[in-house]
Amino acid sequence: MKFRASFCDPFNPKVIELGEIEKDKIIELFEKTAWVEYLEKVETAKDTDIYYSPSLEVENKDTRHGLSLSAVGDPSNYEFYIFYKRPKRIKTFFGLSEKLENDYMTDVIDQSRESALECLTALINNDTQFLENRIGK
Repeated sequence: MKFRASFCDPFNPKVIELGEIEKDKIIELFEKTAWVEYLEKVETAKDTDIYYSPSLEVENKDTRHGLSLSAVGDPSNYEFYIFYKRPKRIKTFFGLSEKLENDYMTDVIDQSRESALECLTALINNDTQFLENRIGK
């Protein structure tokens, strides 16, 4: 499986493409991200200087399933919003028809660092059932 990653620096209006990333480097990238430092800077910055919450996006290029993990809140007690993007068949017209939505997205809020790591591990292991159960509703 091939993965790609990008990062949203709160003070940069452009998403930073990190490019292709090896499967075994994804967790390390998440853990090395300076979430607390970014949130401390956000806390004291002017609203006009902030473009995003600090966020890491990882996508499985083969399946097009991806996660975006955004840190929010108090730097001493922060949480993650987790967005799950994937292709999904959606029922339309009262369930009589279906269409494929390539970038179907659902999210969960108030997630701990451990929960974010569990979801990221599920993405790496292609455990889409875990992700559907956790974030897909």
